[in-house]
Order: sequence, then C-alpha cells, then structure tokens
Amino acid sequence: MTNLVDKAAHSFATQNVVFQTLATASGKLVGVVTLNVEKALNALDLDMVRAMTVQLNLWKKDPLIACVVLDGSGEKAFCAGGDVRALYHASVAAKGQVTEVAKVFFEEEYRLDYLLHTYGKPVLVWGDGIVMGGGLGLMAGASHKVVTETSRIAMPEVTIGLYPDVGGSYFLNRMPGKMGLFLGLTAYHMNAADACYVGLADHYLNRDDKELMFDAMATLDWSDSPALNHQRLDTMINELSNQVDIPKGDSVLAESQEMIDRLMAGSLTDIVTRMSTLSTDEAWLSKACATMLAGSPISWHLAYIQTQLGTKLSLAQCFKWELTVSVNVCAKGDFCEGVRALLIDKDKQPKWQFADVQSVPNSVIEDILTSPWGEEHPLSQLS
Repeated sequence: MTNLVDKAAHSFATQNVVFQTLATASGKLVGVVTLNVEKALNALDLDMVRAMTVQLNLWKKDPLIACVVLDGSGEKAFCAGGDVRALYHASVAAKGQVTEVAKVFFEEEYRLDYLLHTYGKPVLVWGDGIVMGGGLGLMAGASHKVVTETSRIAMPEVTIGLYPDVGGSYFLNRMPGKMGLFLGLTAYHMNAADACYVGLADHYLNRDDKELMFDAMATLDWSDSPALNHQRLDTMINELSNQVDIPKGDSVLAESQEMIDRLMAGSLTDIVTRMSTLSTDEAWLSKACATMLAGSPISWHLAYIQTQLGTKLSLAQCFKWELTVSVNVCAKGDFCEGVRALLIDKDKQPKWQFADVQSVPNSVIEDILTSPWGEEHPLSQLS
C-alpha cells in the first residue's frame, strides 16, 4: 500500500489514524483507514473522528476509489470504543450541565457512523480482536463486516453508566427476539458466530487470512458501479470464507434464543427480578447476569426504553434520539461515576445515584430524554 498524500485530508489527519491506498489491477484504488492507537486499543478520540470524516468524504467523491477498508493496528483490537476521558473531565467540571465537549464529540461521532451506514461504495471493516462501543458503531455502519476467531464484540456501556449508543437504537432493535435488549443490558461478549447470528457480522475469515483478502482485493475487477462492486466484493469474500472452517453451531446466543426471550420478557422490573434470582450453571449466563446487576439502574432504564422504540424510527431519527440522551447522561446520569470507577480511579466500585430499578424517578429519565436544543437539534437535517 502506498501512503495517500492529500493536502485537504492531511491537515486533519493525526498520527492516530493512517490513510493509505491500495492499487488494484483494474486501475481503481482501495482506500484503507487504520486506527493507530494500539496502546489504547484504538479507542476513538475527536481528532480521529474528524480525520476519518474528512478523508471518507473525499474518497466518497473520488471516482478512483472503489472501496474502503477500516482496520485497527496491533493484534488486540479493531476499536475498543470511544476515548471517554475528555468527556469525563468536562462533565465533572460542569457539575450537572450539558457540556460543549459532549455535544461536539457525540454529534461528530454519530455523523461519522451515519456516513458509513449511507456511504454507497463498499465499506469493509476487519473486525478482528476487540470491537466494542464506538468500534461497534463503526462496524455496524459497514456494508461488509468481517469477523475472525479472535473477535470479541460487545456494547458494554451499562458498566460505565451510559447505554448502547452509536446506532444501537437502530441495530439492536433489528436483532432476533429480545436479543438486542439482552446485549444492551448485560454487555455480553459475542464471538464471531454470535455476531453473525445477530446480524453484526456477515463474513468470517481467520486472522491469518487478512493478507490473502487484501491480495484478492488488489486483483478484483473493480468497476464504476458501486452496486457491482458490492456484488464482486461479496463474491470474493464468500470464496475465501468457503476455504475457512467456521465452527457451526458455535453461537451460544443462537442456541439460547428462546431462553433469552423469556429472561427479557415483561417490564424492566420483571427482567431485573428474574435476573437477580436466576440460578444457572452456565458460566456465560452467570457472567452476563453479574455484569448487568453491577451496572447503572439509570442505564437499565435507558436501554429498556431504547428497545421500546422498535423499528419505527429511521437511522437518522435514531441518531437524533441518541444525541439527546448521550449529552444528558454525561450531565445528569451515572456516566461520570461509571467512568471514574472503571477508568479513572479504577476501584471498580461505582456508587450509582439509585440503588435499584424502582428507585429511579420518572422525572430523572424524562429529563435525560428531553433535548437541550429544543427545535434546533443539530441532527434534525441528518439525511
């Protein structure tokens, strides 16, 4: 791959994101975005979001670019989420007020996610290693989601007093049965087979097949038609996948769908009671229960309300809803305490505002669901 030299992009680029192009036999180029913060598991900060947005928009208009690939540096993670420390420090200083830092970060992150969902040209995410939170937001927006034997995929926001954002309101509600609610409440870590089952991945390759994939992309007969390029990329990855043994029936979620639907049935109080009294010998389910019950009761309410949105909202409306909730959770929810306990002091002993599901006042949830912008919402024209 050769480094892409583009002055308009270079002024926004950071060393934390590397942009390159791959020459192909067809004369077309494949744009490659590599998240390059290996020590931080490639967590996204605002500069990275901005650099990616500018470069992706340039590539979207460039007739030479036939396809885009998103990848992460190192072997541990594609992207473990967003770098929330700046959000934490700004929110703590603001003492209950919505901050400009939160408004800007979430708006620009969601605009990037929306851009990927609606890109037109094929976008492939190499979802190797950890893919969580903001990383899953990137992957969910891709047209081609490739997972490997090392993929560990989750929406762990309940553990830091947030909720499954970055488009979770859209993709969680399109999963089988009550699976989206289960994943949002428990932060369960999916493997490749789980991700394929719930629709968060559509191709499986082994980690060692990555260079084979890039070699095949270089020889692909890319055209001027995005639709044709989607088909050709699909066919090529399927041919590679057919040479890989993905363990059939390896999805715990697929095997447990009926049980998960029963656990997640009824009101939020019903669900919490059921999970609190569950007795199981299944280690994965026991861990999921423990993670949920250690999470923020405010986050439970938000994840539950999120699934009540169903599939009636468009993708743009989902991101608009999430932007309101996210900036308010940083100011008035359990976000600051969750981040403090997990990432700042690292005592892993969060002191949530409310002790249980029933003690959370309706007024607190209503406040979080109320837009601080009124009619002038920043994402009103997102389409």
